[in-house]
Amino acid sequence: MREILIVGGGYAGFYTAWGLEKKLRPGEARVTVVDPRPYMTYQPFLPEVTAGSVEARHAAVSLRRHLRTSRLIAGSVTGIRHADRKVTVRPVKGEEYELRYDTLVVTAGAVTRTFPVPGLAENAIGLKHVEEAVAIRDRLLTAFDQAASLPPGPERRKLLTVTFVGGGFSGVEGFGELLSLATAMLRSYPELSLGELSFHLVEARGRILPEVSDEPGAWVVRHLERRGAHVHLNTRLLSAEDGHVVLSSGEEYDSELIVWTAGNASNPVVHNHTDLPVDERGLLVVRPDLRVGTDAEAVPDVWAAGDDAAVPDLASPVPGAHTVPNAQHAVRQGRRLAGNIVASLRGGAVRDYRHSSLGVVATLGLGRGIFQYKGIVIKGFAAWLMHRGYHVLAVPTWERKVRVLTVWLTAAMFGRDLVSLASVQHPRDAFVTSAAPERPLRRTDDRATA
Repeated sequence: MREILIVGGGYAGFYTAWGLEKKLRPGEARVTVVDPRPYMTYQPFLPEVTAGSVEARHAAVSLRRHLRTSRLIAGSVTGIRHADRKVTVRPVKGEEYELRYDTLVVTAGAVTRTFPVPGLAENAIGLKHVEEAVAIRDRLLTAFDQAASLPPGPERRKLLTVTFVGGGFSGVEGFGELLSLATAMLRSYPELSLGELSFHLVEARGRILPEVSDEPGAWVVRHLERRGAHVHLNTRLLSAEDGHVVLSSGEEYDSELIVWTAGNASNPVVHNHTDLPVDERGLLVVRPDLRVGTDAEAVPDVWAAGDDAAVPDLASPVPGAHTVPNAQHAVRQGRRLAGNIVASLRGGAVRDYRHSSLGVVATLGLGRGIFQYKGIVIKGFAAWLMHRGYHVLAVPTWERKVRVLTVWLTAAMFGRDLVSLASVQHPRDAFVTSAAPERPLRRTDDRATA
């Protein structure tokens, strides 16, 4: 039986495997998916997870529940040697081993791009995985609880200061949602005031949201500033040691929560540990039909899609353009991959990937958003409704759609749930503390006091 190995279970990998299960005949091929996580993260929901508008588990789609006939391996691919048709797998538990394949699909996904900023690794958190979104929410809620018990001063001011670095969609959406949550929480904290909140968005370029045109991007900046936010354009983070933020503009302040969303980098296995062709950015060179290779020659039996693939954008009027790394393309590339792989196995014709953008939509907090399709721009509540409508339709499986809708309806009736569960990140602390033997009382020596 032919072995089809999929590296990565994100958008493109999940939809490729899901499509192959529907299209392959019994005994035609076996599909194996290698990913360290047992779920596919629906990343557009992560900003709403930080704000408590979507439950964390509802932003994760179980691989085992929906990939019923595929073999799933909990681990990471650390090396690809296509010359030998082998990959090296590092399982979550146990020693590394090699896995053979006949057809390879690389959908490993990008990783968070970081820079050697002092204190960044020790103090910042990303916004690429469900665990990070939950931790951001819990840290903000915990900071409010702590600040409410302190008098006004530097320590309280630091607890109520939040910094997002990166003005792309992930950063702006996460920033807007967390600002919306913090503002709403003030009703439950009479000890705190709106003037004590300090939210900073730091972007190295002269504008935010590069996917939208200049005027809508400038409107978002003005909108955030009207809500009390500080937007620092043409500014870089120089240091974050001990939570003390130093910006290239010369401004300095203390920040309890620092979120890093300054772009993506190619997965290390693609960039450094493969014999497949990559471009100057470390992305796999991909043909329009999603086979790895150039127009002149394709690499046999290797396909790629998603954030690690330089897929030609046939719908763009710009010569040599590549598809942007977003969910809209990754989902559709996964579906096209499944169809092309099956066609290739059966000796049929494969089709090029072509998708015209449906526009871009972003949430800026509860009831606030922006949408753009070519020259059409919609702002405010209508754009926010469009954001929710699109993503509830786009999230895979009816089970997830119903769960997300139920949470939204519940929140509309009863408001957000403001309970912090930061302690779950250290679940044994209470047990260890309660299990520790009590120190015996010191007994006074009668002779010493006589």
